[in-house]
Amino acid sequence: MSVNILANALFGGVLIGGAAVLFFWLNGRIAGVSSVIVGLLLGKERLWPALFLFGIVAGAALYYALGGSAPAPRNNFPVWLLALAGLSVGFGTALARGCTSGHGVCGLGRLSLRSLVATLTFLGVGLLTTFVVRHLFGVI
Repeated sequence: MSVNILANALFGGVLIGGAAVLFFWLNGRIAGVSSVIVGLLLGKERLWPALFLFGIVAGAALYYALGGSAPAPRNNFPVWLLALAGLSVGFGTALARGCTSGHGVCGLGRLSLRSLVATLTFLGVGLLTTFVVRHLFGVI
C-alpha cells in the first residue's frame, strides 16, 4: 500500500472525525447519515438535514474538482445484486438503529458498547457478504 493512499485515508479520517465532533458540539446531535436522512424525510426540521447532506455531496465534488481521483466503477456487476445490497443496508441500518457513520464514527468515539457491537456486526456481515458474492456467486 502506498504512502499516498495511507496519507489520504488519514486525512479523510481526521476530516470525518473533526466534522462529527463539530457537528455534535454545535448541534448536540450525532452525525449519523441514516438519522439525518430520516430527519429530512420525516422530521419537522428540514433545513439542517438538507444542508448536511448537501455538504457531503459538495465536499466530494470539491475533492474531484481539485484533482482527486474517483474510485473505479465495477463493470458488469449484476443490478439485482446492487438492489439486494441496498435493501440489506437499509434493513441493517434500521435493525441497528443507526449506520456505520453513527455507530462507527460517533458511537465508538463516545465509547458506546452498543456502537461497538453494531460496528463489529457491520464488519462481520460485510466480510461474510464479500466471501459469498466473490466465492459462491463468482462475482469479482
